[in-house]
Amino acid sequence: MSAPSPAALPRLVVVAGPTAAGKTALALEWAERFGGEIVNADSQQVYRYMDVGTAKPTAAERQRVPHHVIDVVPPDDPYSAGRYALDAEAAVTTIHGRDKHVFVVGGTGLYLRALLEGLTAPVGSDPDRRAELEAEHEAAQKAGDPGALHRKLQELDPASAKRLHPNDAMRLIRAIEICETTGRPASESLRQGPAERRYEALYLVLDPGREALNDRIDRRCEIMVKSGLLQEVRDLRERGYGPELASMRAIGYRHLQAVVDGREILTNVVEQMKHDTRQFARRQRTWFRAVADAQWIDPVKDSGTAQEAVTRFLGDAS
Repeated sequence: MSAPSPAALPRLVVVAGPTAAGKTALALEWAERFGGEIVNADSQQVYRYMDVGTAKPTAAERQRVPHHVIDVVPPDDPYSAGRYALDAEAAVTTIHGRDKHVFVVGGTGLYLRALLEGLTAPVGSDPDRRAELEAEHEAAQKAGDPGALHRKLQELDPASAKRLHPNDAMRLIRAIEICETTGRPASESLRQGPAERRYEALYLVLDPGREALNDRIDRRCEIMVKSGLLQEVRDLRERGYGPELASMRAIGYRHLQAVVDGREILTNVVEQMKHDTRQFARRQRTWFRAVADAQWIDPVKDSGTAQEAVTRFLGDAS
């Protein structure tokens, strides 16, 4: 049986890009204009009670346009790209069933890949080895060698090491675990997917340029703090969600833990939060540059041209 032609595939518009690039505002505008609904593709917005630090769409914004795959699980419930693909696919099917257009919005490249291309079956895991790697990393940090994990991954899987930040211990450990468990680089496991395309996607990457984006990031961090991020972290801790959780190690949340515990002052952690967010945005850019069909747009200068592209794409689907 031959693969369906691209025109026969379900269509969706992807609005991707680094954090603070303006994805939410533009997606809301387009979803309203074209009669669409939004499927979240941000790995932190799936968690309940985490609103300020994830820049989650407000209640008013969700009243304007229906949103899906938001507030799916509590912060202590593990959530993966594979689970996201199932939740997002169900949402896309539901939206198309209502004859509405789909806008998939977010900056988590792996989640977007999981939805558009699928992932291989979950690779094997070795909890004991993972615990050993975590202990090795802690010992290396105490010995003044925080880059030990990254060097280990460079030997096993240079492609993954190039993609991951040297300080991203959780993902470095997971990549090493995959390499050692499967005998294949983690980067190869993530690249493999079904031969057939699942959707016809207009893949737009929003990027206002490095300087403008850095300014946006700085303002966003300041707004998050003014809007109650510190209290949000306190509330999460009071609910029993500790700093060891993956969700609580995200940017913003991990920075404010030190203030909650009285180990640091707010001014210092906000500056570090800005720096780390800029670094994170740089890694997001690197990921999206590898997306072959992506169209890069400035959300201010190119918004009209991008809207015309969306009009043509969705019009051709009629």
